[in-house]
Amino acid sequence: MATVVAQSHYIFGLRTGVRNNLLYFDEQTVIFPCGNNCVRYNINQKCQKFIPGTERSQGMQALAISTNRRYLAVSECVEKATITVFDLQHEQSRKRKVLTGGEIPVNEFVCMAFSPDSKYLIGQAGGPDWTLFLWMWEKKKVMATVKTSTDGPINQISFNPEDNTQICVSGNGVFKIFRYAGETLKQSSTFKTDTHHFLCHTWMSTEQVIAGTDAGQLMMFESGRLRWEMNVTPVKKVYSQSEKQDSNETFSTLPRVTAIVGYSNGFACSAGPGTVCLFEKREEEDQYKKTKEIKIPPELFSNDPSSAEQQEISTLCISPSEETLAASTDRGQLYGISLSLAELNKGVFAQFEHLSHSSHSSVITGLSTCIRKPLIATCSQDRSVRIWNFETNVLEMYKEFQEEAYSIALHPTGLYILVGFSDKLRLMTLLIDDIRTFKEFTVRSCRECAFSHGGHLFAAVNGNVINIYSTTTFEDVLNLKGHNEKVRAIAFSVEDSRLVSCGMDGAVYEWNTLTGARESESVLKTCSYTGVTISPDAKTFFAVGTDCSLKEIQDCQILKEVRTGDVVCTTVAMSRSGRALFIGTSTGTVRAIKYPLPIQNDWIEYQAHAGPVTKMVITFDDQFLITVSEDSCLFIWKIIDKEGQGLKREKELIYAEEILITKSDLEEKNKIMLDLNARVTELQEENKYQLSLRDIEYKEKINELTEKCIQQINSLNAEKEVLKAEKEKQQTAHVKSLSEVLEKHDKEQQDMESSNNQKLMLEYEKYQELQLKLHKVQQEYEQQLHSVEESKTRALEEMMQSYEAKLEEKMMLVTQYQDESQQKVREFDEYIKQEEEDIDMEIHEIRMKFEQNLKEEKKANTRLKVELDTTTKQFHVLQREIENKNLEIEKLKQEVQKLQSVIKALENDITGLKTAIQKRDGIIQDKEKSIYELKKKNDTLNKTIEVMEFRADYMEEQIEPKENEIQELKEQMVEMEGELKEFHKTNTQLELKIAELNLKLKNKDKEMHKEMRKVQDIGVLVQRFKADLHTCVEFIQDPKRLKEHIRELYKCYVQPSDVQVDKAAVDTDTQKENHRQREHYEKIITTLKNQLTRDTNVFQANNTKLMKDNVILMKEINDLRQELRTVRMQLHNYESQSSFNKNSKSSANTRGAASAGTNSLMTRQSLEEAEKIIQFQRLEIQRLKQEINGQTPSSRTKLPPLTN
Repeated sequence: MATVVAQSHYIFGLRTGVRNNLLYFDEQTVIFPCGNNCVRYNINQKCQKFIPGTERSQGMQALAISTNRRYLAVSECVEKATITVFDLQHEQSRKRKVLTGGEIPVNEFVCMAFSPDSKYLIGQAGGPDWTLFLWMWEKKKVMATVKTSTDGPINQISFNPEDNTQICVSGNGVFKIFRYAGETLKQSSTFKTDTHHFLCHTWMSTEQVIAGTDAGQLMMFESGRLRWEMNVTPVKKVYSQSEKQDSNETFSTLPRVTAIVGYSNGFACSAGPGTVCLFEKREEEDQYKKTKEIKIPPELFSNDPSSAEQQEISTLCISPSEETLAASTDRGQLYGISLSLAELNKGVFAQFEHLSHSSHSSVITGLSTCIRKPLIATCSQDRSVRIWNFETNVLEMYKEFQEEAYSIALHPTGLYILVGFSDKLRLMTLLIDDIRTFKEFTVRSCRECAFSHGGHLFAAVNGNVINIYSTTTFEDVLNLKGHNEKVRAIAFSVEDSRLVSCGMDGAVYEWNTLTGARESESVLKTCSYTGVTISPDAKTFFAVGTDCSLKEIQDCQILKEVRTGDVVCTTVAMSRSGRALFIGTSTGTVRAIKYPLPIQNDWIEYQAHAGPVTKMVITFDDQFLITVSEDSCLFIWKIIDKEGQGLKREKELIYAEEILITKSDLEEKNKIMLDLNARVTELQEENKYQLSLRDIEYKEKINELTEKCIQQINSLNAEKEVLKAEKEKQQTAHVKSLSEVLEKHDKEQQDMESSNNQKLMLEYEKYQELQLKLHKVQQEYEQQLHSVEESKTRALEEMMQSYEAKLEEKMMLVTQYQDESQQKVREFDEYIKQEEEDIDMEIHEIRMKFEQNLKEEKKANTRLKVELDTTTKQFHVLQREIENKNLEIEKLKQEVQKLQSVIKALENDITGLKTAIQKRDGIIQDKEKSIYELKKKNDTLNKTIEVMEFRADYMEEQIEPKENEIQELKEQMVEMEGELKEFHKTNTQLELKIAELNLKLKNKDKEMHKEMRKVQDIGVLVQRFKADLHTCVEFIQDPKRLKEHIRELYKCYVQPSDVQVDKAAVDTDTQKENHRQREHYEKIITTLKNQLTRDTNVFQANNTKLMKDNVILMKEINDLRQELRTVRMQLHNYESQSSFNKNSKSSANTRGAASAGTNSLMTRQSLEEAEKIIQFQRLEIQRLKQEINGQTPSSRTKLPPLTN
């Protein structure tokens, strides 16, 4: 037989109390805790994946996700606090590492955070130490630890988004920034925050942090210093009625900033119950402006729709693309909103939408399923009833009531529901859009109720009685009585002929639903049962209770008992196939056990809820297991084989699609449909009319726009003509400039030619002159002439070549200028064409952008006005700061001057001290002279010491007789105690005798009264007897009648049982009298005992008082003796010192003699005080003697006076 396995299918609910309990994994997926698991919920596809918690976990404390969205850290408490890191990119989100506090004991980690590069992890431990841990988590290495607080709590920790070494910590009276350096965490900034309770914070940049407080304040810190603070919302003044009448005092309610999250444009934070505010950063400033308020929408089916708005925001998170803002509340609800839609929404306020279905916010007390529909019904202490669909995983409907719901049962058809409220049991119909009551039963606080499988009966528990009603007639068919305490669970058999119940009295009963008879029973008084189920064949029962075991009961006997360890089982359920049992425990786990039950403890345990499982149900087709718990979560488990296949069904179930609707509702809906159709026709006509009006308006607007366009076209044509004229002007100017350039070029060329010709002519003239000179000096300089001719010819050739090259260059430049002018003409033509095309395009663009520019300029004007105000304010603030700084500089200068004056004064003091030292030397010489005089005084003191010794001996002689007197007083006390005891004994004896005599007197009086009554009764009887005799005497002549009358007299006055009756009456009377006297004597004895105890208490109190006084006297005597000893020791010391002083001649011994003189004076004073104390003790002893002589005992008789 294959083992049956339960697999998580879907979860409804959110676990509250977890720090940072909502995270974004990607744009469509969020992560949140539910029970003892973490859920990966796809918002678009409405599907879930699960990350199970660790075994034997006592609950989650916090969540954290890395910046790269790959790793998830979960803080749990198993045997000790742990942090588990999961890899989210793995399909099953496998565990990567488990971190602990190491050798440091940690109870819990209250919050965590990953570093920007996801390599480091910080965790804040809870009280009383409040230690911050820094791990390199992949190596499980603790890098550093530091204590962040003394009192706590710490609410949030975080890394700087761009610095792994900077950490921010905030909490109650704590706002600290630590820096990791040298394997330690050092506080880098200090800020006095004793009066503030910081609930959250977020980094806005590498140096700016914004924090929120419980007083509704936002504070921005920059580089560890407070930059500015502001209130999230204006303070609301609330007046109470009593205050309005008595006084005019007011108190303010401030919203708590419980969550805050930053994004690129600003940040979002909670602003009291049900409200989130969006703040955006102003341009070129560090200030933020509130732009939008987002509120939680009211619940439609609630008695108080505004109660949803009172939810407190616990966590805020933004999607990676910053498009969606999600929030979780303290009542376990998830909400979301698109930020783009919120900005587009007109007005200041926007509303959240449910991110998933609305779920329970308190303990789920009831759970039920039906046969004909895939529905689940639950009820909770949050006063709501909810109907879920386990096929589509949707909340079908819900409704809130004014009373708490304790139990719920769904009719097999899925059309009716039975709910046990605190005041009544109500049968309701599930309509198309409402849950409506149609029958009420007088069953208060019904903790268990159930429909039969056929639906014709339902059972309701009323304390320790089970009432069975008919579903058709609503009559109370049977009352099943037998339980001594409250019934905790009931279950119908498959054929509805049997009902099984279990209670807190340890009894499991099987009832016949037809006759109401008890078929079988199993009682175990040591166990208080909490859950019971019945097998498909109705022969075996399975029960769980407080004794941590599962019991299989058959034929009034416990066949098997499976121990569950130290875990208490709360509920039990069995599949219809009879193959598997499922057990819910007090730790929130679910256990699957195959049937028949194994000999050894063999089960599969699943981590499910974070609280005790309250109810558990298996659907009719054995496909799903549903569990609910005190953590307000609903789990749906898929029941499969170990091979991964679902359980085989006998028949394929086809669920019904019928719904109920009342006739009045249907008529109303039909009327509404008709009204809506009529309204649609009216709206269509109105729309047609409005469309025609709009067409007319649009035509007018088109005409206006065409006119404007024509005007603009005309203006553009005019501009075009102007541009053409400018173009012609530029062409003419260009032609003129070309002609001028050509003219200049020609002139320059002619000038160059003329200048060159002139130079050539000059050179030729020089050449002729040189030839003449050559002829003159030809004879003398033939050789020089030859060389000069060669040099001249060469120079001429070079000059000719250079000028020819220059001419060619000038000709080339002329050709280039001509080509460039032609190219410029072509470019100018192309430029004109492009300009015409661009002008046409610009005309169109200018028309489109003109309106946008107008709007932007208006916005810019408003923004500039606001910026002007803020800049002026900042300018004034800066001016004030500059003035303050100048004042501080002046103060510092004054302090420097003061310090310089102090230095001068100290130098003067040093010179004065030097002079004083010289004076002291003279004083020392004078002191030595006085020492000689003190030696003389020492001799006189020695004489006084001898006198003191004589006085001490005299004191000892006086103390001895005092001690003798105290001993005599003690003996007298003992004698007095003995006499007191004797007097008490005699007293009690006399009182007993008096009580006996009083009793005898009372008994004699009663006997006399009885005798008197008897005499009176006998007199009456005698008179009656005389009268009867007188009547008999009348018949003395008639003997027969006389005889009859005498017999009647005998019967009337004499009976045979008179003698026996008298004896019995006497016996009973004596017994009664004995009992009465005995009771009387017992009362007297108790009163005497009470008096005795009182007297003994009074005597003991007096005795203890005397003893205390005696002890005080003894202590004082001992003190006097000790003083005497000290005096003798001092005298001995004085003698030794005096002898030492006589032998020595140093100044130190003389000083000692002086001190001895002072001590002798002290001893005189102490002796005088001792004499005073002795006189006081004498007076006290006389007073005590007088009290003892004058004291009288508390009993009635007086004691004789004591004789000394």
